Amino acid sequence: MNTIRVAVVDDHPIFREGVASCLIEIGGYDIVGKGGSCDDALAIAQQVDPDVMLLDISMPGGGLNAVASILDRRPAQKIIMLTVSESHSDIATALKLGAKGYVLKGVGSRMLSEILRAVQGGEMYLSPTLSARMIAGLSHTAASAGPVGIGELTEREHAVLRLVSAGLSNKRIARDLDLHEKTIKHHLTRIFTKLNVSNRTEAAMAFRDAGETHRPSAG
Repeated sequence: MNTIRVAVVDDHPIFREGVASCLIEIGGYDIVGKGGSCDDALAIAQQVDPDVMLLDISMPGGGLNAVASILDRRPAQKIIMLTVSESHSDIATALKLGAKGYVLKGVGSRMLSEILRAVQGGEMYLSPTLSARMIAGLSHTAASAGPVGIGELTEREHAVLRLVSAGLSNKRIARDLDLHEKTIKHHLTRIFTKLNVSNRTEAAMAFRDAGETHRPSAG
C-alpha cells in the first residue's frame, strides 16, 4: 500500500488532531501539514506539496478561497472539502473551483480513508446524501444529457452507473461486480461519452433524472 501524504487544514484544533490521529492509526498515511486558515493552506500547499489536502470551508480566510488560490498556483493539487456545510452553493462552488471531493464531517475514519485513496487514485467523491440534493437542484443538467443516452447503455454500463449513483467508489463497484478496477474506469469513460457528461456527479444526475424506465441495450 502506497503511503499518501496528507495535509489537514481546519480551525478547530481538536477536530484537526483527531482526523490526523485516525489516519495515522489506520496506516498508510503521512500527515505532512496541519493548519487552521486559508493562509496556512496556501503555505502548506506551496512548501510541503501534499498528495491530498483536507480543507474546512468555515475557517479564517475561507476554505473556498483557499481552493481557488491553491489551484491557481498548483492545478494538480488534489483537495477534499471536509466540512459541516450542506449548502448547495458551497458544494457547487467547491466542485466548480476544482475540489475533487466534498465530505461531511460525520464521516467515519475508515470511509474517509477509502475516500482519500479514491481521490488519490484519480476519482471524484461527493457524499451520497449531498449527491441526491445536487441532483435535485441541478436536474436540468441531467436533462441535457437526454434519456436516449441512458437507453444506449449496455447492461454492464447500466449496472456500473447504478452503483455510481449510489455513491460507491470505483474500488467498491469493482468488488461488487467482480471486475477489475481498471475495467470500471473503462466503462465510466464509455458512459460519460454516451451521456455527454464530464464527471460522475453529472452521470448520476442523468441516471436519476431518467429513472429506471429505460432498458439497457444488450452487450
